[in-house]
Amino acid sequence: MEQQQNNNSENILSLANTLRWDLGVDLHDAVIESIYEDASRIARKTVQSTGEKATYNFERKIDQLVTSRWLGFPIMFLLLALVFWITVAGANVPSGMLASLLLDTVHPALKGFAANIGLPWWLSGVLIDGAYLSMAWVIAVMLPPMAIFFPLFTLLEDLGYLPRVAFNMDSLFRKAGAHGKQALSMSMGFGCNAAGVIATRVIDSPRERLIAIITNNFSLCNGRWPTQILIATIFIGGAVPSYWAGLVSAGAVVGIAVLGIGFSLAVSWGLSRSVLKGEASTFSLELPPYRPPRILQTLYTSLIDRTIFVLWRAIVFAIPAGVVIWLVANIHIGGESLAEHFIDWTNPVALLFGLNGVIILAYIIAIPANEIVIPTILMLTVVSAGMAGVGHGAGVMFELDSISATENILRAGGWTLLTGVNLMLFSLLHNPCSTTIYTIYKETNSVKWTLVSTFLPIVLGLVICFFVTQLWMLLA
Repeated sequence: MEQQQNNNSENILSLANTLRWDLGVDLHDAVIESIYEDASRIARKTVQSTGEKATYNFERKIDQLVTSRWLGFPIMFLLLALVFWITVAGANVPSGMLASLLLDTVHPALKGFAANIGLPWWLSGVLIDGAYLSMAWVIAVMLPPMAIFFPLFTLLEDLGYLPRVAFNMDSLFRKAGAHGKQALSMSMGFGCNAAGVIATRVIDSPRERLIAIITNNFSLCNGRWPTQILIATIFIGGAVPSYWAGLVSAGAVVGIAVLGIGFSLAVSWGLSRSVLKGEASTFSLELPPYRPPRILQTLYTSLIDRTIFVLWRAIVFAIPAGVVIWLVANIHIGGESLAEHFIDWTNPVALLFGLNGVIILAYIIAIPANEIVIPTILMLTVVSAGMAGVGHGAGVMFELDSISATENILRAGGWTLLTGVNLMLFSLLHNPCSTTIYTIYKETNSVKWTLVSTFLPIVLGLVICFFVTQLWMLLA
């Protein structure tokens, strides 16, 4: 054995000498020289001699601010809030234009065409009032926010800021037994949970990636922002003096979003200490240099790879949902529609959670897209309350430009402040949309974890709504 080791050593030395003579390079000296060069480069960036004039390093100054213990989180929240504000405010005009085109112009034209060719009323209802309207709502409400949010998010990614977000959030996620990079997928989830699930690919650990996938639904995606804003404006803002209404409503929506981050950390902690037990893995996070934006690549990545991809999946699932919405509102048994039967049957149970049968049915048949929840709720409320002259008929989703008119419909349906609060909570804590559910299955290849990701938020949402309702009753 000793003789064999000596032979191996001699062979290695012989090979090194051969390379030295053939290449004219001493490998030992080359390695040492490389190490010294790296050390010198690091020293130039971090060490200065006594009395030497400090070299102003712009990137270091920025990092001292954005990764600061005291300023890192406020800057992070301000930047994300700015992105959300630009997204919501900037999407209003294009969403309105698309809604006007697809709902106010194309929809009546299709109905007129169907009447002219003698299409049966039920087939016209299924295809145009059901399938087409559902697709139109998804495009009008979903496309503009994604077309704004994803480029802004990709821009922050290209600039090099998002790794700083992961750096800031790493300690929190490690304490929760998760991975610091989960902050990136969570942030992406605020634009779209399906895209957030795909973004978990940056996490190497299968256990921690699975935790990030399961909890991504707690990020308030752009499909749920309109519901949160509308309900907060009507019920939360309406409960305080008018001069405080705007500020209190905005605070309520931001509070729900922050609550989602809290639930993400809490559930990650619970999973990492139970069914997904394990220690949080350490990872070396290299903060890349700040780079100028690459506009064309940013637009391609955000619009083609993310926006169009996610929108197409949502449309595929939304079309059959529209058909179901029209059918349950127009198929009658014993003088009542299927929707009315379901609402009457679930109302007593739903009231225990501070909700109602309309909300439960809306969230069941609007699984393909959160964007159609409010139009579905309004249509079902009109049907169940028997309101005449409101909306466009049974099974036809609609929204109103006037917030006060929307409030009148909801209050006529028995809505209270408690209903509004619990709807905001349930909007945060309910099952993922069908696009996200399908994406979870594709990413995990597991029916088990897809079901866990789907039903865990529902159970949590119902528990929270139940306790809020009981506490409300005690304080009333």
